[in-house]
Amino acid sequence: MMRLVHLAPRLLALSVLALPLAMTVPAVAEVRFGNNVRIGGHDASNQRFDRRNRGVYHIYEGRPRNPGCSWRPDGRGGRVKICHLQRIRRR
Repeated sequence: MMRLVHLAPRLLALSVLALPLAMTVPAVAEVRFGNNVRIGGHDASNQRFDRRNRGVYHIYEGRPRNPGCSWRPDGRGGRVKICHLQRIRRR
């Protein structure tokens, strides 16, 4: 019993130090868009994004200056699909 009392403050200090390290680890996930997926009214079906292939969609109320999508390198060995799209309103 006495040994557990002396061990508790050390475990508490260790857990306080380990918590920020656990929170800084980036999450790794893969997103797969299925059928009938729309972003801003545009069809984005059957696309896959992960840490190597990312997607950035900019949706504008008015007409964007450079409409459309393009693939660009991200500087980390992957690529980014950048889309500048005008919102399509449903009636």
